[in-house]
Amino acid sequence: MKFATNKTDIQDLTGDRLRAWLADYGIRSFHADQVLRWVYRRQSDDFVAMTDLSKTLRRLLDDHFCLKRLAVDRVAVATDGTRKFLFGLPDGQQVETVLIPERGHHTLCISTQVGCAQGCRFCMTARGGLVRNLTCGEIIAQVRDVAALAAAEGLNLTNVVIMGMGEPLANYRHVVDALSVITDSDCGLGFSSRRVTLSTVGLVPRLADLAADTRVNLAVSLNAADDETRSALMPTNRRYPLETLMAACRAYPLAPRRRITFEYILIAGINDRPGDARRLVSLLHGIRAKVNLIPFNEHPACDFRRPAQAVIDAFQRQLLDAGQTAVVRYSKGGDIAAACGQLRGTARLEEDR
Repeated sequence: MKFATNKTDIQDLTGDRLRAWLADYGIRSFHADQVLRWVYRRQSDDFVAMTDLSKTLRRLLDDHFCLKRLAVDRVAVATDGTRKFLFGLPDGQQVETVLIPERGHHTLCISTQVGCAQGCRFCMTARGGLVRNLTCGEIIAQVRDVAALAAAEGLNLTNVVIMGMGEPLANYRHVVDALSVITDSDCGLGFSSRRVTLSTVGLVPRLADLAADTRVNLAVSLNAADDETRSALMPTNRRYPLETLMAACRAYPLAPRRRITFEYILIAGINDRPGDARRLVSLLHGIRAKVNLIPFNEHPACDFRRPAQAVIDAFQRQLLDAGQTAVVRYSKGGDIAAACGQLRGTARLEEDR
């Protein structure tokens, strides 16, 4: 399976694909591990610098492959220390990635598509529709590039959340291939699967595939506990209504001590009433679940409003009193449009500073 003469980003190849490519040239497979360690562990950008490889192999790699860094079109810094990177892609498109400071560590929120086709009414990314999928290399590069920055600054980057622009399960193969590199502790970027979380609107046919292909954490963007409300907020629910989605979640195999996280964006007057909380408790019965309550992050493109703090607290208390694990997650980076639902991948970042 030899590539064409135009150079391919080596980040687009999984370890297995690189081994197969080397085999076509009669090169033993263990050299793939050497190459990948240089790329991901040592953050090398130059095949010539890979000094434990033969000169012949280095020339071969350099003739066929490149090592791309994403173009940093802009960086916005929030008052809470959150950083939003606007990355430029080779075709002129742009995508956003967010570095979030936490207590004692940092979390990186990455994107999987330019735009999104899911049409969720509360999400700014959905406003422009889907432009295209990101390649495996473009997904990995977000992590690789920011990891290099974090290391240079002495930051403890430990967590990756696939919660940025796009629906990960709609770009399934590229996402799973990227995850194999992100979680490879030997030759890849070395993030523990326990510290990587993929969030989906609930593309049910892909959930079983995900469980078979990776061990990362699953988060489901739920946002309502009845079909009428969820369909109004998330058109995906018309294809995969709650009964179907919950059946898939109950069948989802979980390692010991792991749970499915259900993300529930609280929107004033829409899904924040006591009856909504009761329905949510009933809906999640029998599932090893944790609920992340996310007060809606307001933005000019949407007329939804954030509930009052007393309403947020009462909703959480109702879940806790029913024995359901529930945490209120206050998104960071709201003053630079880096909070949940605010990413849009455009150079027009009027809020940035």
